[in-house]
Amino acid sequence: MKNKLRHILSSILTCMALLQLMGCMSSKKAAVRDLAKIELIKPLDAIIVPGIPFNNGNWDSVMKGRVLWSYILYKNGYTKNVIYSGSAVYSPYYEGLIMGLYAEQLGIPRAHIFCETKARHSTENVYYSYLLAKDHGFKSIGIATDPFQSSLLRRFTRKRFETHIWHLPMNTDSLKIYNHLAPKIDPISAAASDSFISITESESFWKRMRGTMGKHIDWKQYPNRKVPKL
Repeated sequence: MKNKLRHILSSILTCMALLQLMGCMSSKKAAVRDLAKIELIKPLDAIIVPGIPFNNGNWDSVMKGRVLWSYILYKNGYTKNVIYSGSAVYSPYYEGLIMGLYAEQLGIPRAHIFCETKARHSTENVYYSYLLAKDHGFKSIGIATDPFQSSLLRRFTRKRFETHIWHLPMNTDSLKIYNHLAPKIDPISAAASDSFISITESESFWKRMRGTMGKHIDWKQYPNRKVPKL
């Protein structure tokens, strides 16, 4: 029975990987189109940067890439503001706050940094950041992250929001220029409470998967499961 379940799970994961690969190819073309259009309308009012766990007192390569990319986009006039999103999910630090601290050290003014700390999954990063943008009167918005995550979120951003969310997946060649930067932060202001419990202990694997697909979002205020225009 266990072998049969493993075989079924393996088949499902293989199919998902193939679908994701096809989606990435299509998403890459869409991203190129988005960037070309953004050149004509920039700056966006804000970009969303999804969080990543802060482990061992230092950012890892993924967080570094996302924060550096947001800095590059801000520095080059693609956005006026940056929304860093993420709760304390896998580590006892609010991911949005940690990334905001690094961004400020890189040179993004504090007045243009916004931190969202409710999101526990990538779809929630977009959802809660969109609501934050709406509260601040922003009218144009994008998502800036690594190409793989960007492609996974494209269908969600297209279906669930009345305002178009532009995709600005990171450019590795641009990142290389700034890779030498190594800002230091004091993470204490981003620490969660002493009662922090990792999501791996509070939620099963399948529950986390449902969260990744946006199944934990409370759509009561939006019965049609689509958030109104900014």
